[in-house]
Amino acid sequence: MRPVIIGAGRGSRLGPETDEIPKTLVKVMGRPMLDWILEALGAAGFTRRDVVFVCGYAEDVLRARYPEFTFVRNVSWEQNNILLSLLCAREHLQSGFLSTYADIVYDGAIVRKLVDARDHIVVGCDTAWRRRYSSRSQHPETDAEKLIAKGRRVERISRHIPSEQASGEFIGVMKLDASGAGELCDAFDRAASEYSGKVFREGRSFEKAYLIDLLQFMLEGGSEIEREDTRGAYMEIDTREDLALAKEWWETRP
Repeated sequence: MRPVIIGAGRGSRLGPETDEIPKTLVKVMGRPMLDWILEALGAAGFTRRDVVFVCGYAEDVLRARYPEFTFVRNVSWEQNNILLSLLCAREHLQSGFLSTYADIVYDGAIVRKLVDARDHIVVGCDTAWRRRYSSRSQHPETDAEKLIAKGRRVERISRHIPSEQASGEFIGVMKLDASGAGELCDAFDRAASEYSGKVFREGRSFEKAYLIDLLQFMLEGGSEIEREDTRGAYMEIDTREDLALAKEWWETRP
């Protein structure tokens, strides 16, 4: 099993912060987000040589700084979104993988929980997610990738879930063993066959689909997805406002 970091996009909402570097290298609390991610992965035994990085924008910067990574290019990163970006690394998914967004900060405890879980497909969930949205003016709760679960079993995952009904927010980190990886790839192929060039989920085309769109498609097809929780030890950095709030969020996590 290898960690796959999905980091092909630019992060235009961070403005000049990403003029010369990809979003994942923007510093949060004095360190690039990517270094926070690598530290969290290291808590579960992953090394930099294990990392598969899906790159796109400013990839030369990443290749120069992290030569030990295995890089996969998303040549169409400006035309697609995170789901298709992940599947650019398909050859590295078959034996199982842990995937992570590249524009987030989280601690190693949730990575260990995901890796240790015996489930075929298990996602990270922040149960203290709403505290961050109270001070965000540029990223409302309606944009959160929320999920509803009964116990550990995920029943629905969507941005359209009312906040009051949500069990938590998907943190963009998930683990799939070999069986789960095969299930995901098969579901991707079915969705691609039916929806390529068409609207897939919630008004988004298949090409612009989020990862959660495929996860919901899988749930509706009978897949079993479990969750492991973190209580506040996670944050997404999407805007310059988020950068300014990050230190406070991290220091006041429950």
